[in-house]
Amino acid sequence: MSFELSDKDIRKLSRILQVDARKSKNCYRFEIDNTQQNRKIALEIYPSIPIGRKKGTLISVYTPASHLQLHFCTGFVVSEMLGEVTFVSEFSGKLSGLTVEKEGGCSLYANVDRDILSGDFTRLGPEVMLSGIALSLTEAVLPDVTSESRRSKSRAPVRGRASKAKA
Repeated sequence: MSFELSDKDIRKLSRILQVDARKSKNCYRFEIDNTQQNRKIALEIYPSIPIGRKKGTLISVYTPASHLQLHFCTGFVVSEMLGEVTFVSEFSGKLSGLTVEKEGGCSLYANVDRDILSGDFTRLGPEVMLSGIALSLTEAVLPDVTSESRRSKSRAPVRGRASKAKA
């Protein structure tokens, strides 16, 4: 595993989400309660835990009506202007992202083709455009991979997870 959140990262997340993190044995928990919009979510970050036979970073979000998880998180980006953080995971040229807002909103984007991040968003249908725009912010924390190697990886059979997520 090559990505692990540091204490400095946790402080940065606290600042962006405007809530303190509570640390337990192997988890940081952020509870966001927006009474004006009737939103309440809890974000839990497990920086290095066993996930199957390997170790990785697990991001969990709990809402009154759902539970979302992002396994083997490979990075995150913050937007101070929007007051949100997007966690990302990549495997074989496909991205999944989990965005948490300081107002208590949450969005999940799963199995998004990495190639659409740097393309022309106006050529995408509106159903696809939002995930491309949202995850394009994560390009800075993704490993630099050429389009050709992404294409060849996406055709290869799935046998493990991306190299950044290996123990």
